[in-house]
Amino acid sequence: MNWTVYILRCADGTLYSGITNDLERRMAEHVAGQGAKYTKGRGPLQLVYQEDHQGRGPALKREAEIKSLDRKAKLLLISTKIVRGDIHRNPNR
Repeated sequence: MNWTVYILRCADGTLYSGITNDLERRMAEHVAGQGAKYTKGRGPLQLVYQEDHQGRGPALKREAEIKSLDRKAKLLLISTKIVRGDIHRNPNR
């Protein structure tokens, strides 16, 4: 099964890293305020990076690597890939 490691940019400029086996579902959860506690109330969110992995184990390992990077290194990583557009938070939340 394919797993995706992703990075979101929150409205306050902070970055959130996560993994999922269904990126569209996970983005919908973040938008609905049912994703990570960290992203709740920090919208609109923008998907700024994603990479696919074969299996959960490699994705978890890569997520840990990304989370250990400092902000400057994460921004450099983000600049190396182009991903699809903004994910906006429901304004009623």
